[in-house]
Amino acid sequence: MALVIEQFPCRTDNFGVLIHDPDSGLTASIDAPEEAPIVARLKEKGWRLHHIFVTHHHFDHVEANQALKAAYGCAITGPAAEASKVPGIDKTVKGGDKIMFGGVAIEVIDTPGHTLGHVTYFLPSATTAFVGDTLFAVGCGRVIEGTMEMMWSSLEKLMALPDETAVYCGHEYTEANIRFALTIEPDNADLLARAAEVKKLRAAGKASLPTAIGLEKRTNPFLRLDDPGIRARLGLKDAQAAAVFGEIRRRKDSFK
Repeated sequence: MALVIEQFPCRTDNFGVLIHDPDSGLTASIDAPEEAPIVARLKEKGWRLHHIFVTHHHFDHVEANQALKAAYGCAITGPAAEASKVPGIDKTVKGGDKIMFGGVAIEVIDTPGHTLGHVTYFLPSATTAFVGDTLFAVGCGRVIEGTMEMMWSSLEKLMALPDETAVYCGHEYTEANIRFALTIEPDNADLLARAAEVKKLRAAGKASLPTAIGLEKRTNPFLRLDDPGIRARLGLKDAQAAAVFGEIRRRKDSFK
């Protein structure tokens, strides 16, 4: 049977995500932003939590680690480079590792930049990636611990995934990201169409995620650094890609 994925709101603008393998009966949480919503969804589905797969150490992604471990005895897996900062961690992973979740293979991709040890979990059989705070719908994570070059390299790795890859991100930031993206590429027809679609979804109280790699390539300015119009608007016609990325990221950091 196909993997079941449950996405639901946590905290102010985080997402909780549970994945369930019907064949093995195993359930995992992608990060652990808040205990109560995760427990509520587990009870609703009749699932027991066996694993937490941590993308990075920030508090709003690991706050519920210890409480969930105490309640369910689940094993916590997280990035080796951040092991000392991940509460309750049992197993460490790094880019290139493959872990098994029941009969489902999970490939680990190093995606540093937002934090130095950030990882992405890619499930080839489900064509799905859990990217934490590296990539957002029409945006990307703030570069807090790494460098612009590091973050751009991480985004390139995600861009190399199949276009149909479903992308689950850590936060509901899409409307704000679209407002900024339109200052970089105001005439992008795909972006304008997406803005209208997201406005309807959010007005109806629905999530704008998951997104998809192919959709991001068409609408996300952080993945469109080779576009001549974007480069011209930024005055960076002949600049290296990382420099173009850095300029867009700095503009987003100060965007109101």
